[in-house]
Amino acid sequence: MSGSDYTLSARSWRRAGVASLAALATCMLAAPAMAQDTAPLPEPQATPPSDQADDRAQDIVVTGSRIQSSGFNAPTPTTVIGEEQIAANAQPNVFTTIAQLPSLQGSSGTQTNTFSTSSGQQGLSSFSLRGVGAIRTLTLLDGQRVVGANVTGVPDVSLFPQLLIKRVDVVNGGASASYGSDAVGGVVNFITDTRFEGIKGNVLGSITDYADDETVLVQLAAGKSFLNDTVHFVVSTEYGNEAGVGPGPYGIGLAGGRDWFTQRTLVNRNITNDGNPQLVLRDFAQSIGFTKYGLITAGPLQGIAFDQAGNPFQFQYGSNGVPVRDAAGTVRGCDFGFCQGGDVSGNVDSGRSIKSSIERLNTYTRLGWDFAPGNELYFSANIGQVKTQNQPINGQNRPNLTIQCANPFVPQIVRNQCAAAGITSFRYGTSNAALGSTQVHTDRRQYRFVVGAKGKTPVFGTDWNYDIYFEHGTNYSDIDVSNIHLSRRFNQAIDAISLDGTIVCRDPVARANGCQPLNIIGGNPSEAAIRYVQPENGPFQRTRQTQDVVSLNFSGQPFESWAGPVSFAFGGEARHEYYRVYGDPYGGGVVDAPANANYPVDPVLLPGGANWYAGNYYPGTGAYSVVEGFVEVDLPIINSDALGRANLNGAVRVTDYSTSGTVWAWKIGGTWELPIDGLRIRGVTSRDIRAPNLSELFAAPVTTTLPNFFDPFNNRNVLALQYTTGNPALTPELARNTTAGIALSNPSWFRGFSASFDWYKIKIDDVIGSLGAGDIVNYCFGNILPQTCNAFNLNNPNGPNFINVQSFNFASIETEGFDIEASYQWRNPLGLPGQFVLRGLATHVAKYVSDTGLPGTIPGDSAGQNFGATPNWKWLVTQSYSNDQFSLLLQERWFTSGKINNNYVECEPGSCPVSTPVNQTISPQDNFVPGAFYMDVGGTYNLTEEVTAYFKVDNLFDEDPALSPFFSNPALYDALGRTYRVGVRFKF
Repeated sequence: MSGSDYTLSARSWRRAGVASLAALATCMLAAPAMAQDTAPLPEPQATPPSDQADDRAQDIVVTGSRIQSSGFNAPTPTTVIGEEQIAANAQPNVFTTIAQLPSLQGSSGTQTNTFSTSSGQQGLSSFSLRGVGAIRTLTLLDGQRVVGANVTGVPDVSLFPQLLIKRVDVVNGGASASYGSDAVGGVVNFITDTRFEGIKGNVLGSITDYADDETVLVQLAAGKSFLNDTVHFVVSTEYGNEAGVGPGPYGIGLAGGRDWFTQRTLVNRNITNDGNPQLVLRDFAQSIGFTKYGLITAGPLQGIAFDQAGNPFQFQYGSNGVPVRDAAGTVRGCDFGFCQGGDVSGNVDSGRSIKSSIERLNTYTRLGWDFAPGNELYFSANIGQVKTQNQPINGQNRPNLTIQCANPFVPQIVRNQCAAAGITSFRYGTSNAALGSTQVHTDRRQYRFVVGAKGKTPVFGTDWNYDIYFEHGTNYSDIDVSNIHLSRRFNQAIDAISLDGTIVCRDPVARANGCQPLNIIGGNPSEAAIRYVQPENGPFQRTRQTQDVVSLNFSGQPFESWAGPVSFAFGGEARHEYYRVYGDPYGGGVVDAPANANYPVDPVLLPGGANWYAGNYYPGTGAYSVVEGFVEVDLPIINSDALGRANLNGAVRVTDYSTSGTVWAWKIGGTWELPIDGLRIRGVTSRDIRAPNLSELFAAPVTTTLPNFFDPFNNRNVLALQYTTGNPALTPELARNTTAGIALSNPSWFRGFSASFDWYKIKIDDVIGSLGAGDIVNYCFGNILPQTCNAFNLNNPNGPNFINVQSFNFASIETEGFDIEASYQWRNPLGLPGQFVLRGLATHVAKYVSDTGLPGTIPGDSAGQNFGATPNWKWLVTQSYSNDQFSLLLQERWFTSGKINNNYVECEPGSCPVSTPVNQTISPQDNFVPGAFYMDVGGTYNLTEEVTAYFKVDNLFDEDPALSPFFSNPALYDALGRTYRVGVRFKF
């Protein structure tokens, strides 16, 4: 941050602090005038779910609006998941329950991000509404922001106090004008029970049908009021441990004996004009570039593989493949790098963790004091820790190595064949099974504190609500990677020679710095060699993020129009976001090692970093400040028996970012309750924003040397340095969000029935994306993307020249579809005591178009691509019956079939057009991906009035995920299989 930015930030915080303290003092002084109001401060209530609607008018605060209103007056559709529904779903993490909603597409969790080493998002529970990403979904706790658990700024829901959650409001539409940045897809707001009295707990255990993912969850909460019900204290704690589902062995097998994995691979034939599809789908595929313990992949000895003991044998390629033994490594009968069948024991994809393990420990405390009736001062603390672990893949593939025939680890019989063939080296590939498989461990610790005041006070004869708070949050995220090698040490260690009868590393500089020769011919390297190429302390990342928020919100009804009370809300917020990350991409085990004049200790390593096989985390730091204010108005315009009731709702928010300046967000909408009983229409259009996050703005620079980079301005090759870094010049993404719908709520002629239909359309411009070094220069040269012209300097032919590879605002996203929700309550069905409830929710994604707008690219519509997160249709339906003694629940989750890629051109073999890079050809059956249907069943039984036993079976029919050329798609499919859960809840 520059000096001027820091000055602006400090001024902003001083202004915000003075304003908040003045407002707090005003409210406390005004409150005693309300002594005649003896009712306790009510919790904000959101739009009641359609299965709980009744005839009573309710004063509520609808999430997505700052206006207090009654009934369904807010124009933005909201789905509510109540405490009872959360309990009935019996999940060890409330995140899983909410993520099942059809409008949530692409959320992360313990079954996603398990295939990567460097993302830093393993085990991160974060929501994505409308498929636009977690960074464009605002997640709140009691209407307040939560410190990010990742440099992208998204919080970890598994750190929330889950036993105290009363309900979750999911706003399916833009809400930036009311709540600020990131609410492009919508808002997910967790409402806690701040007035809980008594003691309650929950103990849950679960296991899959494959005897894994053993889970234990223990939760306990207590609440008590003191001093004539003016002091309220609640506390909760919970411990959860989900063992996860680990990797399978090399080959085809998966963990627990799961049999759905076939190493399905989408093979590119690289033939575009022979009338046949360019892309073909193959099961039991194997790479011709490596095996578990090593394979000679080209030249006269091609096809010789090695077992664990280092003994050579002839590899069985499958597909009746025959090695041509040419320099290109061709295998006749196989499709461009892959054979089908044969020896598949070296396949590595089976080594991916299906679900990360996760261990959670959360505590939450809240103390509130009603300093006057209806007015409260409060303090809350949320401290939690989440640890996860996963294995991204089996081994550490190195498919294009060169081994000298004279290498003393090469068996004599192979050296003899080298001599006979007249070669001195051969190309070699191995998955390095002997080095073990990489493990990724994450540890996130959150410390969040809030102090605030809320309540009601009279101003000029009318009551005004206020909500003022200060939040400070700190999140520490540690990532440690083990069993991973330093690539340059590996290269030195495998190049072995015999010196005075001893096997040593060839390079004398490497030898002098501890190089130990590594035998990768087979699977028996020495322990000293393993420790040299894989130090005990692998790559790591240590991140500290802080968030400070001061927020002031006021709402009231100062006067009435011809149609009823006019509601106003206004307020402001100041926020400061900061992060600092340490890492060791250098391999020296020293944080910020390049700052050490004696670094690198090992000259084999690159001083610029990127030495690890994966997991090259770099140090960096950054911060920005935000000051914003908003006004919202709800104006009744019709109130008559003949025309019904209608209102207009509008809001505007101005936001000033220390990095990018001022931006405006707004919304205008309304509802019309028609004179037809229970029927109303609603709609809203808004301009929403998503500010660039800390990672996009301030990612630490990574340096790469480009020795022959082409300079199109001077038509020459130059030496250039590529700096991969953040871009402080990024501006907020701008979205236009429109919804319109109709709802029927509990009409007198059909009591207990409610239904709604809402159409939506979101267009996001200036989407932040990244470009390569060549594209950055060429798009400037062609005046295609002028903002890239400030990212490089190539004017010195002898160097130093540089290109900053960073993100820019240049892409767009457009999505459109509709939501359907319906429910029916039937009291005393068929004369039985109790209640039957049927509820269904569905989302149809008609299109989801991403467009870079760059030459050589075309827009991609991923709606219905079942290897993304946006199937055409996604449904959730529940049926439940409950009485005073027991309850039963059936739940169905399903989504429709789709494609691998909508841009592929489908054609039958023999009749395909010429395939192009942007429209590759494929057969219809190869491009087809089936949907999935999952049924869950559960129930409860009241052992006493205070103790309830329950059970749940998820994926009752043990539905396997669809076969995939990308292993599996956990964003849609359940890869765990049938899971059994049992538990006990109690409340005293």
